[in-house]
Amino acid sequence: MKKTLLIAAAALAVPAFSAAAPARPDVRELLTKVDRLYRSSRSWSEIEMEVVTPDWKRTLSMDFWTEGLKKTFIRIGSPARDAGSATLRLGNEMWNYFPKINKVMKVPPSMMLGSWMGSDFTNDDLVRESTLIDDYTGGYFEPAKPDPAFYYVRLKPKKDAVSLWAAIELTVRKDDLLPVREEYYDDKGRLQRTMEFSGTGDLGGRRMPKVMKMVPVSKPGHSTTIRYLRAEFDGELPADTFTLRNLQRNTAR
Repeated sequence: MKKTLLIAAAALAVPAFSAAAPARPDVRELLTKVDRLYRSSRSWSEIEMEVVTPDWKRTLSMDFWTEGLKKTFIRIGSPARDAGSATLRLGNEMWNYFPKINKVMKVPPSMMLGSWMGSDFTNDDLVRESTLIDDYTGGYFEPAKPDPAFYYVRLKPKKDAVSLWAAIELTVRKDDLLPVREEYYDDKGRLQRTMEFSGTGDLGGRRMPKVMKMVPVSKPGHSTTIRYLRAEFDGELPADTFTLRNLQRNTAR
């Protein structure tokens, strides 16, 4: 009788233990969270960008507006030589405004993977023409030395997507599903650049990394760090925020 009771108790204990183990999220759910981490229906952020090379260093301050995943507006506030420069993205189209020459220039698709303002971020990185959920597909994988605190996802571009990268490997914390690292590989499997996420804290009522650091592997001594200083999500924005006319307004927020 005692033996029967022990077997029954052990059987009941198994599903109870399994239920306590956290379920691994669907990859698409994970990618959607990463894509929308710094965006919402509408958002505004105050950002500082530090560009470092072996020969010089400069810091830009900027305001950053978004609406969903398809609209982005950036205006630089300092340094003085770049103040008033602005970038607008609407869907798959992008424009830059340069106040020194008072000219709006449309960015051709071939330049979307070019450097933005001399940084290690591309035009596409800043305005996010491509999104992980729309342009990449993949699944979980185990690296050579996995850390049990993280999920690891390997992504490859879809056939119809335009991408500079043959693969992206994403490391995400299990406890809060926040990204900690992205690695970008070329078509020969060589690591080309890394992006580290750090400084997790409250930003506009959300818990997220406040710092992103991009490091190109082929350029020793080069790096670009973005720091989020303030942010507001789901607030009201002026109706003409995402317009060509707004590009040439030399105003702050």
